[in-house]
Amino acid sequence: MEKTMEKRRIATRNMILCALFAALIAIGAFIKIPIPYVPITFQGFFVLLAGFLLGPKYGCISMLIYIAVGLVGFPVFTAGGGIMYVLQPTFGYLAGFAVCAYVAGARARRLERPGVGSLFLSGMLGMVPVYIIGTLYFYFIMNYALSTQMGMWEVLWSCVIVFLPADILRCLLASWIAKRLLPVLKRRGAAA
Repeated sequence: MEKTMEKRRIATRNMILCALFAALIAIGAFIKIPIPYVPITFQGFFVLLAGFLLGPKYGCISMLIYIAVGLVGFPVFTAGGGIMYVLQPTFGYLAGFAVCAYVAGARARRLERPGVGSLFLSGMLGMVPVYIIGTLYFYFIMNYALSTQMGMWEVLWSCVIVFLPADILRCLLASWIAKRLLPVLKRRGAAA
């Protein structure tokens, strides 16, 4: 009986944390610097934190909840919401963020004593799928769905190179905060 109650408490806690991070990721979509094609947002920061603090499974689930809420029609994405958002050139970044939370969370979980440097490396490793999926999706949508011809160099500049300084800073900040929160969460039994 006691084990069942503990499992329910953990399941409830995980659902609440996933919903909380989905909401934070939505808020991060509106903290943005508008630049051509793909705005710089604060979503990556919350995605990395979700992976670091919730672990790979629940970090990814929080991002999938966010995507589902947006595709249902709630305007939580940077340019609105709805099922047609999959035709936006930036939708690939959202799919990449789900993979990012999983990769960063899985890598961070393997660390015995996570420090800012090791968490930073985990976060930057997690950003690799964001760049790959986001860039390929952007290229495909721009060139084939929207008939806006863009060469690969222009796409790489717009989807990767412009974002590197901001992503490095977001990853450093997320690593620094996670380094301080992980021991507290483990003491309280709230780390996934």
